[in-house]
Amino acid sequence: MRRSLRFRITVVATGVALLCLLAFTGLAPALIGLIQITAVDQELAKSEPRVLDVSGVPVDGKPPLPLTDQDIRTLRSGEPVLRMEGESALRYRGQVVFSGDGSPRLEVYGSTLLGYENANTLGTRWLAVAAVLVAGLVGIATWLSVRSSLRPVERMRVAAGELPHGERLPVPPSRDELQALAEALNALLARRDEASDRLRRFTGDAAHELRSPVASVRAQAEVAVAHPDPDFSIEVLESVVEESIRLSALVESLLILARADTAAPPRAEAVDLVLEAEAAISRLDTELLVRLTAPPSACLVSATRSEVELVLDNLLRNAARYAYSTITLTLVPVGRDVRLLVDDDGHGIPLEHRTKVFDRFYRVEEDRGRRSGGFGLGLALVSHLVRRRGGSVRAAESPAGGARLEIRWPSW
Repeated sequence: MRRSLRFRITVVATGVALLCLLAFTGLAPALIGLIQITAVDQELAKSEPRVLDVSGVPVDGKPPLPLTDQDIRTLRSGEPVLRMEGESALRYRGQVVFSGDGSPRLEVYGSTLLGYENANTLGTRWLAVAAVLVAGLVGIATWLSVRSSLRPVERMRVAAGELPHGERLPVPPSRDELQALAEALNALLARRDEASDRLRRFTGDAAHELRSPVASVRAQAEVAVAHPDPDFSIEVLESVVEESIRLSALVESLLILARADTAAPPRAEAVDLVLEAEAAISRLDTELLVRLTAPPSACLVSATRSEVELVLDNLLRNAARYAYSTITLTLVPVGRDVRLLVDDDGHGIPLEHRTKVFDRFYRVEEDRGRRSGGFGLGLALVSHLVRRRGGSVRAAESPAGGARLEIRWPSW
C-alpha cells in the first residue's frame, strides 16, 4: 500500500519519540529513588546523630538501631546504607569520630523512607502513560507541521500541471528549501520551453527546406510521365538525380544537427588542429588555391576528432562556395585558445548579416541575384560544435576583401 510522505514522516517522528520516552521510563525507578535518597540525605545532615561504639552498641543511652554487622562495617568505611523493609526503605549515613578520651565513636544518622517502593512503581506507571500521551502529541504536531510545510509544494504541483507554455511557477518569498525547489523547477521549465521552441523551429524550418526539393523531384517526374520522350526523360532523370543528391545532403545535415542537439557531447581529447587542417584540405574537391599557414609545432585543441573534421569540412566548403580563386587557413595559438582563420577572396559577408550567418537555415542573397546553393546549416553546425566546447565563432572581412570566419577553440 502506498503511503504519503506526510504519513511516513509522522510515523517515524512518533516512533522515535515513543522509543526515547519509554527508554527514559525504564530508567524512572532509579531516578525516582535517587531523588528520594538525595532529599533524605539533605535532611539527615540537619538531624541529631546517634552515637555508637565501633561494634554498633549505643553509647548514648538510647535503644539499639536495626543495623547488622555488615551495616556497621559499611558505615565505619564512610559508605551509606540503604536497606529495604517491606515497601519502605531504611537510610543510614555514618562517620567515625573520637571522643575526648581518644576512643573511637560512630555517629549515625538514619531515617525511614515510607512508601519507597510504591513511589517508584507509581512514578514509573505515570511516566509510561505520559510517554504514550506525549508521543501522540508529537505525532499530531508532526502531522500538522508537515502538512503545513508541504502545502506550498502541493500548490506548486497543481500549478505545474496547469502551467501553460512560457509561464513559470511562483517563487515563495521565504529563503528556504521551497524557494530553491521553485527556482530549480523554473529553470527546468525554461530548459523545457527552450528545447520545445527549438524543436518547433527546427521542424518548421526542416519541413520548409524539404518541401522545395521534394516538390521539384515530383514535378519533374510527372513531366517525364506526361511526355515519354527518351531524350527528354534522360534530361529529367539527370535533374532528379541532382535534386536527390541535394535532398540527401540536406537530410544528412539535419540528422547531424538533431544528434548534436539531443546527445551529450562526448569526452574531449587532444586533437592536433594542424594535422586535421591538412587532411581537410586534401578532402576538399576544388580547383581553388588553398593555403595553410600554421606554426611548426602541434596546435592541440580540446574536442574530438569527428567534431574537428565536421567544423573544418564545413568551413572549407563554405569558403569554396564563395571564393574566386584563393582560400587561406591560418592557425595561431593565443593564450589558452587556438585561433583558426578561414579567409576567402569572394564578395564577403555584408555587415548586417555577420551575426546571423550562424543561425540555422539562414542564407545570404548573393550580389549576383542567386542563392548560395547551401542550406544554411553548415555554419550553424560549426557554431554549435565549437561553442559547446567553450569556444567562439565570429564572421568578419578578410584581408582579400572576402569573408573571414574566425574560430577560437580551447587549447588542450
